[in-house]
Amino acid sequence: MYRRAGVVVVLFVLSGLALSAPSDAYGAPAHHQTYKEEPQPYQYQYAVQDEYAGTDFGQTEESDGQTVKGSYTVQLPDGRKQTVTYVADHYGGYKAEVTYYGEAQYPHEYGPPITFKPQSYHEPSYNPAPSYTPEPSYH
Repeated sequence: MYRRAGVVVVLFVLSGLALSAPSDAYGAPAHHQTYKEEPQPYQYQYAVQDEYAGTDFGQTEESDGQTVKGSYTVQLPDGRKQTVTYVADHYGGYKAEVTYYGEAQYPHEYGPPITFKPQSYHEPSYNPAPSYTPEPSYH
C-alpha cells in the first residue's frame, strides 16, 4: 500500500515538472507576435449649445501622430465658463492649463429647480389644432 502511494507521489511530481517546463524545445521563452500600428494624424471638434436646457460645452483636438493638443470648455453652474487647454505626448505626459471666464454668481434667492419632462419619440411633442372646421354629419 505504501509503495502505491509513493508511485502516485512520484507521478504527481513528474507531471508537475513536465507542465512547468518551457514550451519551446530549446528552452527559449515563447515569442508573441505583436502588431504596432503607425500613429495617424487627426483633427476633430464639436460643440453643444442649448439655451433652453442651459447646456454649453465643446472640445477641439488635433494630433500630428506624436503629440496631442486641444482644449475643452464647459459652462459651470455658477455662471463662469471653464476652459482646459492641454498637450500630451509620450515624453512629457499630460499637461493642462485651466482658465475661467466670467465671475461666479451666487443668487440670494433660489427658485424651484428646472426640470424637463422626458419626451417619447413615438408620440408628437405637440398636438396641433385642426385648421379647418369639419362639416356636421346627419343620419
